[in-house]
Amino acid sequence: MTTGWTDKEMAVRVSKEFPDGCSVNLGIGLPTLIAGCIPEQVQVFIHSENGIIGMGPDPEPGKEDSDIVNAGKKPVTLVSGASIVHQADSFSFIRGGRLDFTVLGALQVSAQGDLANWRIPGGKGVGGVGGAMDLAVGARHVFAMMRQLDKSGKSKLVSRCRFPLTAPQCVTRIFTEMGVIECDSGEFVVHELAPGVSEQQMREAIDAPVRFKH
Repeated sequence: MTTGWTDKEMAVRVSKEFPDGCSVNLGIGLPTLIAGCIPEQVQVFIHSENGIIGMGPDPEPGKEDSDIVNAGKKPVTLVSGASIVHQADSFSFIRGGRLDFTVLGALQVSAQGDLANWRIPGGKGVGGVGGAMDLAVGARHVFAMMRQLDKSGKSKLVSRCRFPLTAPQCVTRIFTEMGVIECDSGEFVVHELAPGVSEQQMREAIDAPVRFKH
């Protein structure tokens, strides 16, 4: 039986990728957990598209401020020295290549690094792609943080995305509850297995060619 990382452990693992002094955008959903997992000795400037540079972790219960929210309208905190900027300046920060990392949720990632994270064909009541397409092409490194299987048990790591793309060939590293994976020349390369996950389990949970880096 597969064990792997919990969502919090996945967030801790992703946070280890960030060097001191870098700028990071956290997408809606699972990636927001990372804000509370940054090591104290590492200074990371967390960006939110709605105009925050210097976002902190979730507030303590009862201490939420309705004026301080992330792009998903979820209450957050500000770190010392944080800046609040106009949304146009926020997107200039992204499009100008000033963002070192973005961590986005994903519906599918292809072996070519294509990202689909905003719409399921035939889905009802869905909005637009939002700022995800800007982040996917504007950040120097694009990480996908996701659960590896969908609700029906099918892999979300595929040879070719069947859902509308957010951006092509943009994902540089994938983090799931099962491990750390990269895309390389049309195949997935597993760099790290989460505790309790075997190579066979990982292979069965990827719907594309896969190899393991030892």
